[in-house]
Amino acid sequence: MICVIMGVAGSGKSTIGRMLAQKFAIAFHDADDYHPEANKEKMKSCIPLDDQDRLPWLSELATNIVEWNQSKGAVLACSALKEKYRQILSQDGKEDVIFIYLKGNMTIIVDRMKARKEHFFSLELLESQFNTLEEPQNAFTVQIDKTPEEICTEIVDQLINRGLVAFAKRK
Repeated sequence: MICVIMGVAGSGKSTIGRMLAQKFAIAFHDADDYHPEANKEKMKSCIPLDDQDRLPWLSELATNIVEWNQSKGAVLACSALKEKYRQILSQDGKEDVIFIYLKGNMTIIVDRMKARKEHFFSLELLESQFNTLEEPQNAFTVQIDKTPEEICTEIVDQLINRGLVAFAKRK
């Protein structure tokens, strides 16, 4: 099982993803680590990525998701902003990919991003992320106006409530 923690930049994907991976005793992967240097440079230059920029990156992640599913599973922090991006990520094993949407408003996320240290994503691009975001219909949605521990507890509870007990109880 792959648990994809999704949302706009600054929503806490990496923080929550690492916590969940540790709780489940499985690997954590940050999709940002898989961006080609050209994508990172664009974002550093405050140029939003388009679908052409994202498609090779998403395809690589989809291939990795298949591999990670063949081992113990993993948690992936990935923006996955559009439905078609989520379809690419889960194309080779839809039943083995769970999307968890970290939902927050612009004010909360701007405050978090201002507090972050050394990240290539510019605060100036946040509005483009909100404009690109297609809120998922088939994901667990968790509001981010809580502590990371409370968010993780809510996610585990949702996994259990949806019958994904084996995944949620890994330790």
